Amino acid sequence: MSQKKKFCTGALLLLLCWLGGQVLGEISDDFSHCLDFFYNKTPPKGIDAAGYQPICQRYKNLYHFASLYHRQSRAPLYSAYRLGLADGKRPNNTWKYEPQLVFSRASSEMTPFPFATYLDQNVIESQAMSNDYRNSNFTRGHLNPSMHQKTKENRQATFTLTNVVPQRAGSNGGSWNGLENEVLKRFKAYCNGSMHVITGVLPYESEPLRINNRVSVPEYMWSAYCCPSNRSDLPAHMQSFFPTHAAVGRNDPNSGEDIVPINVKAKSSKRGYDVRRMSLETLEGILAQRLAMSVSLFHGQCQ
Repeated sequence: MSQKKKFCTGALLLLLCWLGGQVLGEISDDFSHCLDFFYNKTPPKGIDAAGYQPICQRYKNLYHFASLYHRQSRAPLYSAYRLGLADGKRPNNTWKYEPQLVFSRASSEMTPFPFATYLDQNVIESQAMSNDYRNSNFTRGHLNPSMHQKTKENRQATFTLTNVVPQRAGSNGGSWNGLENEVLKRFKAYCNGSMHVITGVLPYESEPLRINNRVSVPEYMWSAYCCPSNRSDLPAHMQSFFPTHAAVGRNDPNSGEDIVPINVKAKSSKRGYDVRRMSLETLEGILAQRLAMSVSLFHGQCQ
């Protein structure tokens, strides 16, 4: 039997395999199956849907978060999730892909990449592959980070390439990681109930940058959270961080300083990967300018 016939990974074989399991795909034009991950069950407004694919990220028959995926760029524009306190260690990073991006009636369950080298060309064309990141000088940067998810299954679900973008190590393991820890601490100390987070990217304005001539590299990362119910005794220095706050981080040390200035006093390993904290309104203004869209991330500004 040929190697191709041994593995049920091709676009046509996907349909046969997963129809047998009675689990059909859920590709659609909206997030109707996973609205709970957005504040007030309302996805961001103002983003032109042309070229974007809403994905309700499903793993082990449960929805874990939502992503807006750009097919042509083979990368997400954003991921939206509810932050949770981890109840265990970071799981082994078994990377997964989305069969439903290949064929609309294939499985809606994210699926681990096969150990074999063969993968159907239709899968390769539809989305990013692990091979795209090899020898690229970029890490796989989570938009919904594993550290912001509660259960083992929640954390495992974040390891899908529809939730990651090419991110420089100085950002992913440095300044941006610091921001993720900072948000986690605020949630634990001051937020009562749910904290809704949306994390996304800003592509280059002029000439697109891609790894492997396939996957779009962001010039900036951005993130915003909404905590509609916070402690009534917030310290004075914390009051400007609730109910919303946002940030933009550099993913290119050579970018201009109009959005995020460079801190010349920062350690050399972090210099050029600075993160600028800001209000939700300021972030939405930057998104409107760079994406040429009037964007509202949280319904009613999280009020």
